[in-house]
This record gives sequence, structure tokens and C-alpha cells, in this order.
Amino acid sequence: MKALHSCFANYLTDFITLRRKLGCQFREQARILAEFDGFVARARHDGVPTTELACDFATANPGLAGSGQRQRFQLVRQFYDYLATFEPRTPVLDPRELRSPRTRFIAHIYAVAELGRLLQEARTISRRNPIRGITLHAIVGLAASTGLRIGEIVRLDRANVNLETGVLTLRRSKFAKDRLVPVHPSTLEALRRYASVRDARYSQSGSAAFFLTLRGERFARGTLEGDFCQLTRRAGLRRALARGPRFHDLRHTFAVRRLVAWYEEGADVQAMLPVLATYMGHVCYTHTAYYLQA
Repeated sequence: MKALHSCFANYLTDFITLRRKLGCQFREQARILAEFDGFVARARHDGVPTTELACDFATANPGLAGSGQRQRFQLVRQFYDYLATFEPRTPVLDPRELRSPRTRFIAHIYAVAELGRLLQEARTISRRNPIRGITLHAIVGLAASTGLRIGEIVRLDRANVNLETGVLTLRRSKFAKDRLVPVHPSTLEALRRYASVRDARYSQSGSAAFFLTLRGERFARGTLEGDFCQLTRRAGLRRALARGPRFHDLRHTFAVRRLVAWYEEGADVQAMLPVLATYMGHVCYTHTAYYLQA
């Protein structure tokens, strides 16, 4: 975790350490709290935390979806509860401060042509550094063909990818679960091609990560999300400075297309749902059902 500099730096560090000792992975949460630290430092806030400070941080990025703003607010609320132990003047944040909309978010289910454009744009995204396009092409193809979460992809290590058998070993994914994910032969071939180019380009890299940035380092989640946002604009799926399809929608698309394929094959879809839930790493079928929409 990078060094923190705000007036809450020591408390934030201790809070993150405590949550991890309690068994939480707390990777994404730690990243958001680091952003909160930077926000507080830039605002030159010093002293007792305020409700306004938490709300301003949560809503600072107008391009962030409401769910993302609420996630940030709720995380800061948890930190405030912890901080109140040491600073009694810390306000108790109302969990209803940023209300959730009643309508459910509708994921973008990519059409076959749209996926084709994404893969094409990924391959040609950089003439100066072709390795960047090769990397993004492999990442988008892997996500579309397996439904892996973005966090699972960036945490994927070389030791977790068996290029002989085509089985990925995901360690301590969501809900702290491990699972095996076999990939399609065409996906395996694409991963082999990428690995060959990666090893030739980054032969001196000491990173254990399977997917590497131009610096030969593991991707940060935010970096990959930014690259994907650029891809959707190039593919004509997102206007400049506007919201559009997300990386996570590749996971929704995978689930829906798998369901449709079973239906077209005449399979017993209800009986196959446990298979889909297991493959996607869900602990109960209701989580899988969230991805299945018309």
C-alpha cells in the first residue's frame, strides 16, 4: 500500500491493517481509502472529520455511477465508525445519505459484432507499442470467453495459468474462494501466443503477474478500466466524456450467452445453472441469477 499523507493517514493505515487481519482481502477498499486520503490532503482538511467531507469525496467524480459513489461513501462511513473510537467528535454518517435508486442497473450485453470491434480495436490500439494491443486483445478475449471478474484477471499469476491443460487456478477470489476455470481451446491458444510475446519482451521482469503493463508490471484495476474505456470509445460504444459499457458487462454477456447456448442446444437450463454458478465462482444461485437478464 502506498504511503498516506492526510491528517487521517495513521488511522487509515491502522484501519486497513485491522480489516486484513480479520480475514478481509480489502484490496479495492484500500485503494478507495487511499484516494480518500489524497482527497483530504488536497482539500487541506485538518482536524475533526465532517459529513460534508465524506459526501464531497463520494461525489467528487461526476462520471462515477451512483452505485460507485455509494460504495465510496459507505466505506468512508465504516472508517468514521472506527475513527470515532479515537476521536469522539467524529460524526456518525447516515447510511441513507446517498440513497440507492429503486431501478436496477441494466448491464450492456455485447452483440457479437460489438465484441468483434472491441477485439479489433484492442489489437490496433497502439502502433508505437504493439505489445499493448496484444495484451489488451488477450485480456478482453479472456474476459469475454470466461466471464472472469476484472480483479481476477489483474491478480492472475503466471503460476496460475497452465498453458498445457488450459486450466486457470484462481486463488482467494471473491468470498475468499479458490476455483479452477478451464478455458476454450481458442482462448488457450490466444493465451499461449500472448505469453510467448510477453516473455520475449519482458524477459527481465521480476513480476509474477501473467498480464503485464508496458512497464513490465502487474496491472492496477484502475489502469485496466481506463484502457477499456478507451477501447469502447474507439469501437463506437461510448461517446467522449459519457458513460458507456463497462468491463464488468463482459461477465454479464458471458452468463447470458451461455444460458442462450444451452437453451438452443435443448439442454435442461435449470439443471445447468449450478454448473454456471460454479464456473463463475458464485456461492449461491441468486448471485448467478443477477447476471441473467433479457
